[in-house]
Amino acid sequence: MKLSGGVEWALHCCVVLAGMQRPVPAARLAEFHDVSASYLAKQLQGLSRAGLVRSVQGQSGGYLLTRAASEITVLDVVEAVDGDGRTFVCTEVRQRGPLAAEPASCTAPCPIARVMWNADRAWREALRAVSIADVAEDVTRASGTEALPRVRAWLGAVAR
Repeated sequence: MKLSGGVEWALHCCVVLAGMQRPVPAARLAEFHDVSASYLAKQLQGLSRAGLVRSVQGQSGGYLLTRAASEITVLDVVEAVDGDGRTFVCTEVRQRGPLAAEPASCTAPCPIARVMWNADRAWREALRAVSIADVAEDVTRASGTEALPRVRAWLGAVAR
């Protein structure tokens, strides 16, 4: 399975927005992540449509999470950016070719579809079990207790 690059950018944005008290402009987030502002704006729009972030208009405007980081899962972000469609679509290969099975004999999903759908379900459950707050805590463990406060201070310097 391959996720779009937008998922990574959106996850990073959600982690740094966790704990922000004031809106952060999209341009400031883009500058911090060294990515095109128009590209990042597209990811932020997906997060906004999904109700994960809200846009605040005006001179002090920007983006904020809509709820606590502990209430937003990694799966929420993935689906906001890449959609919630299945990662595997069965095309009934067994009903093709010279020894094709009759449709009437294919009333249950084939073993390949079942294993792929089970893998998709397990993957989604794993992502649903991890919140943005969990990721932020892991960043703190990996990068030190000052990493995220430093990032938030930098982002907030212009967001005021």
